[in-house]
Amino acid sequence: MSNKTDSNIYTILFAIGMVVVVGALLAFTAASLKPNITENKRIEKQQNILYAMGVNENDETSAVFISATEAPEAFQSFIKKQLVIIDGVAKEDDQAYLIDIKKEKSAAKDPDYSRKLPLFVGEREGKTYYVAPIYGKGLWDAIWGYVALDENMVVQGAYFDHKGETPGLGANIKQRFFMDDFYGEHLLTENGAFKGITVAKGNADPKNLDKTDNEVDAIAGATITGDGVTAMIKSDLKLYKPYFDSLKTQKTN
Repeated sequence: MSNKTDSNIYTILFAIGMVVVVGALLAFTAASLKPNITENKRIEKQQNILYAMGVNENDETSAVFISATEAPEAFQSFIKKQLVIIDGVAKEDDQAYLIDIKKEKSAAKDPDYSRKLPLFVGEREGKTYYVAPIYGKGLWDAIWGYVALDENMVVQGAYFDHKGETPGLGANIKQRFFMDDFYGEHLLTENGAFKGITVAKGNADPKNLDKTDNEVDAIAGATITGDGVTAMIKSDLKLYKPYFDSLKTQKTN
């Protein structure tokens, strides 16, 4: 007489039972961890924004955020206004840092959709910083960043990151030697037209002394990632030019 546990039906039912149990456990774990994951993402965004405006723990060579425990208080201290710009109109919104840039960029492919543009106005040592998030694509996956500007759209700091670029090559966009090159670079031409910044292979200014050439030196062996940085700067930061034009208009009135 055969054992019931040897039957195909028992095996199938056992497998289904295990899938249900394991699935339930995974769902419960995911639900339990979701608040922590959301909070960690919130703090990471705050660290990124603060880093771009110079609130960090950098040493001579390394890029170092302020700690996760310090970030919320520092964010409240240094960020004076959070704005959301829609169709050229800026409104204050203290939840602007929660806007998903990737989703907004995707939704904007619909010509009838009005993209939400977050902008963070910070003050440090008597200076005003305007920090804008940007998002794009590198060689393998997503790249993103936060760029701090002054009222003339001159870069005052930048932080870049990636999801899956090649270590030692494209992944170096988050290294100090690359990010620091953007400091002082102009996004506008002498005539005030938006030009952006090109990550240029064979740049004639490898020491980055000319801050009005709209170029920084590329990372060797990371051409496509560099092109992705160029593209996201030009496509995303251009959208903020009407806001900065309005700042100049307000000054003259």
